[in-house]
Amino acid sequence: MTSYALRAANPAKTKADAVVVGVLSGSSAPTLAPGGEEVAAAYGRKLRPLLASLGVRGRAGEVTKVPTSGALGSPLLVLVGLGAEVSADGVRAAAGSAARAVTNAASVALALPADSPELIAAVTEGWLLGGYRFTAYRQDSREDVAAAGELVVVSPIARRQEAVRAFDEARLLAEAVVTTRDWVNTPPADLTPPVFADAVVAACKALGRGSKVKATVFDEKQLAELGCGGILGVGGGSAAPPRLVEITYTPKNPVGHVALVGKGITFDSGGLTIKPGNSMTTMKSDMAGAAAVVQATLLAARLELPVRISAFVPMAENMVSGAAMRPGDVLTIYGGTTVEISNTDAEGRLILADALVRATEVEPDVVLDVATLTGHMVMALGDKITGVMGSDTVVDDVLAAAAAAGEPHWAMPIPEEMAQRIRSSKIADLAQHDWVRWGGGLFAAAFLREFTAGLPWAHLDIAGPSFVSSPSGHLTAGATGVGVATLVEFVRGGWGGAVV
Repeated sequence: MTSYALRAANPAKTKADAVVVGVLSGSSAPTLAPGGEEVAAAYGRKLRPLLASLGVRGRAGEVTKVPTSGALGSPLLVLVGLGAEVSADGVRAAAGSAARAVTNAASVALALPADSPELIAAVTEGWLLGGYRFTAYRQDSREDVAAAGELVVVSPIARRQEAVRAFDEARLLAEAVVTTRDWVNTPPADLTPPVFADAVVAACKALGRGSKVKATVFDEKQLAELGCGGILGVGGGSAAPPRLVEITYTPKNPVGHVALVGKGITFDSGGLTIKPGNSMTTMKSDMAGAAAVVQATLLAARLELPVRISAFVPMAENMVSGAAMRPGDVLTIYGGTTVEISNTDAEGRLILADALVRATEVEPDVVLDVATLTGHMVMALGDKITGVMGSDTVVDDVLAAAAAAGEPHWAMPIPEEMAQRIRSSKIADLAQHDWVRWGGGLFAAAFLREFTAGLPWAHLDIAGPSFVSSPSGHLTAGATGVGVATLVEFVRGGWGGAVV
């Protein structure tokens, strides 16, 4: 069990097993970043030739370990590159890289730039998330990389109330992201819709009786009574029945009401429109939106944010069987809209449709949905950037929240032509898919918009950044937990920039 502390200490004199300092890439030569002044003074004139001999340039992602030979109180100096200037994103990434590089250290002092609450949070989040490992299925329970028993974040403002708050909240955020990653990384046979629903209920109950959080689970029989044809249609081919989990967080005297909707496909085979084998290997991650929505809601409750949240999490497994939905079928979404099915691998929008209509019924001020929805968005933006579509003002607020959270997002349009494409069915109200290669992600957003009742709304497509193949900065291979930080910043910052 690691202990955490925020201290105003001299990193050159710390007795920690390792001290981590940032390096800036200067125009003529690299220099130690703010936070490392005492370390630079301890080395004096020897520092510049030392950095040169080690090939240290201060580039982002660069990590160099140096035995101090008594020059510092710590036996090991870890130099991490920050790039040309100090930024919260750069500090977060550097701390994450350092966390993977520092192994078997009983204690670590982080002397990265931390002279503001924002930077303190970035250092803390970066280290905790960069050192994440999913070990639940390893036969040897001992970790390959031993976590430090004591972690100290060194900051000149450590005694200020706002600094302590940033430090504490960063640890809570990291805990929420780690749980999101754990859920997404769990093998799909062990996280079916019923199991996932139980895990969400358990997480809600773990907050305690005074948390103001309540969870309700609808099973397949109740979903049939409600008329949730999208969830039932997608989940009908699986031996594991679908679920819908609805969570409410109701603080005293809320200043607003946000509805969050998250796609929870626990495994996506593509259904009868079956995926190629190599496209299925990461499809346990198709519930990343649901995991992010749940953890963001619970984190908002732990932070006691004065905003009411209604979360809607549809869960299904898209499998192949004699009971699976077929191309050509027509499903009736909750509320009565009929949808013609053309591609059973475009299933996420179907379960989200049921949940979005449910969300509109609670009359929120704004609706956000988060989903690993389309490969088209990955083709457009790559695997690091979330696409955002919807009401202009809400999209702007999401982009602002994402920037504050350090999660790259990019606004995408919903062209008018998409309204025609989604109405191209000859037998139903809407077409679920039309097999036109171009603009598939925009088509999907236009489809979802039909179920938002004209409310302020934004759709976050996290198909790219939800699951990555290699580590980078504070992101580790596998599930990233993307979306949690942005959603919480959105709730915290309100809409239109009103900080709550």
